[in-house]
Amino acid sequence: MGDVLAGRDDLRRMFAALVENTFHVDLGVADPRVIDYLADMLVRFVRIDTIYRVRDVEGRRLEELADMMIEAEQRQAKPKREIHRHIGDFALFWAGVYPEALKQRCSSASKDHLIDYCEQGKRSYLIASTFDDEPFEHEAPVLRRLSQDFELCSYGLNCIRREWEQMRHQSPDDAERN
Repeated sequence: MGDVLAGRDDLRRMFAALVENTFHVDLGVADPRVIDYLADMLVRFVRIDTIYRVRDVEGRRLEELADMMIEAEQRQAKPKREIHRHIGDFALFWAGVYPEALKQRCSSASKDHLIDYCEQGKRSYLIASTFDDEPFEHEAPVLRRLSQDFELCSYGLNCIRREWEQMRHQSPDDAERN
């Protein structure tokens, strides 16, 4: 168990450094709460079961944004807020980290074929941000910022992906020189 936690901490540090460098240095976004949120989202989304964590009332895993949107509208209060927050994260993850996968996700064979991931992500973050009472008062402004700057955050996440792909292809000697 200790190795798993140490690995998660290493992953968190790596994502935090990449997000901070990309957003703060390259994009001029100096909001530590947004930077922390995005680094945490990347760590959470390493696990496939977290990417597809929304379930319907019968416990079936929802894999399409359209199904998640329907589920969110059928829920009340806190579960509704959590599903909308997840929809924002889900849309931002796919639009930013793996935009090339959106063609398949939004093919005519998919329920998502008429959904604009960026617009839906912005909308869902905005809805989730309206839940600003205890215990969500600290996260609400972050979600509002993610809604407003969705495209910029998506672009930044794509830059981070390119960065970690370059790291993966570097030899240990190259890494020591940098």
